[in-house]
Amino acid sequence: MELTFPTQPFKTHGGAAVPHRKNTAQMESVMLPPPGQVVLPMQQHVGPPCAPTVKVGDTVLIGQKIADSTAFVSAPIHATISGTVSAIKKVTLSGGQFMDAVVIDSDGKMEVSPDVKPPVINSLPEFLDAVHACGLVGLGGAGFPAHVKLKVPDDKNVDTLIVNVAECEPYITSDNRCAIEDTDDIFTGVRAVKHWLGLHRVILGVEGNKPDVIAKFNKVLSESKEESDKEIKVLELRSSYPQGAEKVLIQSCTGRRVPVGKLPADAGCIVMNVTSCAHLGKFLRTGMPLVEKRLTIDGSAIKEPKNVIVPIGTNIRTIVDFCGGYKATPKKILMGGPMMGVSIASDNLPVIKQNNAIICLDEKEAHKLEPSACIRCGRCVTGCPMNLMPTLLEKNTVAKRVEELNSLDIMDCMECGTCSFNCPAGRPLVQAIRLGKALVRAEGKK
Repeated sequence: MELTFPTQPFKTHGGAAVPHRKNTAQMESVMLPPPGQVVLPMQQHVGPPCAPTVKVGDTVLIGQKIADSTAFVSAPIHATISGTVSAIKKVTLSGGQFMDAVVIDSDGKMEVSPDVKPPVINSLPEFLDAVHACGLVGLGGAGFPAHVKLKVPDDKNVDTLIVNVAECEPYITSDNRCAIEDTDDIFTGVRAVKHWLGLHRVILGVEGNKPDVIAKFNKVLSESKEESDKEIKVLELRSSYPQGAEKVLIQSCTGRRVPVGKLPADAGCIVMNVTSCAHLGKFLRTGMPLVEKRLTIDGSAIKEPKNVIVPIGTNIRTIVDFCGGYKATPKKILMGGPMMGVSIASDNLPVIKQNNAIICLDEKEAHKLEPSACIRCGRCVTGCPMNLMPTLLEKNTVAKRVEELNSLDIMDCMECGTCSFNCPAGRPLVQAIRLGKALVRAEGKK
């Protein structure tokens, strides 16, 4: 079947009109001065944690592998500064996990490992090995190892790569700045995936509120002399939340729906975050694995909002201080955006691979409605992009009725938070659904 490119996005259901507050969209990213220490937790992806491959007292260089796992769903971890391994200790992550971490004290030199060399790739297996070796995980927040996503099962017929440039969360502009500042690396990564997976349709999905990104991508494509670039197109998406959610994006770009309980490959698509593509392109060009991240530091409690490029493992408070510190006492600190981010108890935590923002809210902005009884307005239902019934899911979660939760397709919830945002009664619907999903998983393990 011949593939066509849509000239406008397909219709999707639901969503929310969230305020964008993209204060840093036009600010060029800045580099954090090398920190004196980094803490690298062994859990930085979906899947089993890595184990350290270094010991206390070892000297390490940037890009050197310091942890790995034999599990398929994993990605190695690399030194992000040069220096000495001063400790391997337990740390608590944002989700409450108690996890080993490698601590590296800087020598101030930021020396790069001689092992950092562009990979030589002559086949699809070598390409997938290279993607694994570079430590790439989904940098939009999911943390899914990229080599697993790109290894398409034999029984799936994937024909389309969708690059996620929607970035619909309020405040966050790190992907936006990546699209502007790292354009060449993005296209290098996209072309590599397209070539080695044999794809003939690539759609760059960009929300319409990023005209500078759309213009720059279109300029690259119009000036390209590569014949295969004719199979890469930009699609301007509606500016709505959660446009960047994987299943919503697939429907917007192709009109296809991912079946309940299935993956994008079941709809013939692979979705990659734009920053993931940029990192892949940079790795293929330089051989440097994933050692740094661009973060949006913003929110009403931050004195000088910025996009900052930092070594992974840098302490959050160090980055906040680089942004002028707090101008108000932070009532809530989020890893990620206000809709899907994780609230953390302290700024004394390290940045991990899938972090894309630290949002610090003051007392006024963090204030939320005191929950009251459901008024049956139905806004959670009409807003749910997956056509679920959040109030019923909440009700059955409280009653611990697992069979009913399954029949209501609770596992199809993306936890986008649209239901909670739209609820005039202030009910914590998405939190209840997360608990309900945990009940279903626990029942499945019995």
